[in-house]
Amino acid sequence: MHTLTFRADDGEELRVWRHGDVGPAIVFLHGWTASHLEWSPLVHELETRHRVFRWDARAHSGQPPLTSTVATAARMARDLDQMIDAFDLAGACFVGHSMGALTLWQYLRDFGDAKLGRLCLIDQSPKLTTDASWDLGIYGAFDAAHSARFLGELREDFAEAVLRLIAHGLNDQAREGYAANTRGWQRMREALRALPAAALTDCWEDLVRLDLRDAVGLTTRPCLLVYGGRSNFYRLETAHWIAARLADARLSIYAEANHSPHMMDPARFVVELTEFVAA
Repeated sequence: MHTLTFRADDGEELRVWRHGDVGPAIVFLHGWTASHLEWSPLVHELETRHRVFRWDARAHSGQPPLTSTVATAARMARDLDQMIDAFDLAGACFVGHSMGALTLWQYLRDFGDAKLGRLCLIDQSPKLTTDASWDLGIYGAFDAAHSARFLGELREDFAEAVLRLIAHGLNDQAREGYAANTRGWQRMREALRALPAAALTDCWEDLVRLDLRDAVGLTTRPCLLVYGGRSNFYRLETAHWIAARLADARLSIYAEANHSPHMMDPARFVVELTEFVAA
């Protein structure tokens, strides 16, 4: 493993972890409040046949930032473009979970797909909030008023608000685990309390404003869509809506998985991803 850095054009220094020295490159983009560690269960199996790159998006590293730049989707897409150039990653397979998928859609809108190879998008909607014309966002019912309340909760108690967002959704097991305050939920709470709450709240405030529905179809690259059948946030209609707007899409449903299907069945995900990259 090599820990690398590159400096974005606003002066921020971003960290990237590289594994493996041969084979096609795979670039992993984590979700909101996560980090490069999200992908750790996958690395050992992948690094023997692939060059694996996983970053900490700005505001997500736990390190003091060098700038005050907000981690908007547009800024992270720009960071990604500069990362591609810094490490010669044009043509790689890009894997985005949750916020990472939003980053890729924003990238398509801002930069096109000339530098992208294959894309893998994991359990995400291109528009988080819902309204009369869109019910495929969070919970299928996360309107402007609900979104505003959640922002207030983030500012009051960031860690608990994030846990409630995860728990009070479409997955009954999550709701039961949160109510019982199991050790897993305690560990999540501890980890969230160590994060830069203000910076991540600013990031969320941008993400929840996004409407990237027009960006979904801005690529003809092959796309692997991986969705949880028991996602905390999204009904399967969201996955089918996205698949219908792509020129070359493969949809894989993990029937018993939550918002992180790649974490709940990493062995299956590694097999599907390696076959997809090699196709």
